[in-house]
Amino acid sequence: MRIAKVCAVAALAALTGCYHYTVVTGAPESDKKIDVRWQKSWVFGLVPPDTIKSKATCAQGVAKVETQHTFLNGLVRLLTYSIFTPINPVVTCASGPVGR
Repeated sequence: MRIAKVCAVAALAALTGCYHYTVVTGAPESDKKIDVRWQKSWVFGLVPPDTIKSKATCAQGVAKVETQHTFLNGLVRLLTYSIFTPINPVVTCASGPVGR
């Protein structure tokens, strides 16, 4: 019985784990960032979140885009059977054009 409980807790921890990925454009970074907490995605991510409109904030373009799924995002995903899949994207604006 104790082993079953340990396995259940381990499975829960594994299923609610966090991950993080980054896309770098090569442009120099500025201090301006667009941080969207709890951006909504639905049905295993098949219905994507809204597009982040960065053109008004990032006049020089985008230097980096980071997307992460935190522990709490994963927990909500687990509790809703992946119907609601929140993410946390962060867009870092560029301070100038991509260097050559």
